Amino acid sequence: MSLSLFEPTVFLIDDDAAVRGSLSLLLSTFGMPVQACESAEEFLQQWNPEAVGCLVLDIHMPGLSGFNVQEMMNVRNIPIPIIFITGHGDLDACRRAFQGGAVDFLTKPVDEAALMAGIRKAIQLDVSRRLSGNQARRIRERMESLSDREREVLKHIVDGQPNKFIAQRIGLSVRTVESHRARLLAKLEADSLAALIRVVVAAESV
Repeated sequence: MSLSLFEPTVFLIDDDAAVRGSLSLLLSTFGMPVQACESAEEFLQQWNPEAVGCLVLDIHMPGLSGFNVQEMMNVRNIPIPIIFITGHGDLDACRRAFQGGAVDFLTKPVDEAALMAGIRKAIQLDVSRRLSGNQARRIRERMESLSDREREVLKHIVDGQPNKFIAQRIGLSVRTVESHRARLLAKLEADSLAALIRVVVAAESV
């Protein structure tokens, strides 16, 4: 999957309308799509786990706090990169944010350059993670498409056994083994034995 298929969005949560407005304007001047919410509850109601981007998140808000949102995302295994912003930052809050996996921790008034640098880093992390996830999913899907017999033949191929030996070992003709081998290369999208082995090794690691 190419990066062009992704449309990264900055999700902004802050209960202060003035902050939402100023940051939304700033991000739009840099050509960044923004989805601003005044509460964590509003964000969670419309959140799409497949959405690509990052979350700029205020810590102190009525109802669910920024830390509550971070914890919920972690529990749900939704590792959206988070940049915390706060008007009342302290060392404990900063430590807690990074322990939870935050990309950055900025105090208000937010430095524009620092914010944009954090956002670029966060989006790059999210896109890279999703590309890796998509590749792992494709590998799993390819392996799951194999029949039991094809898996058996594949094991012997990866072990370096010649077609004649495989045929004798599992009671097939050499021509049938060759046919299985060709289908394996096609199904696993491998153009050589080395590529076939790479797919198998990758499948064992996901």
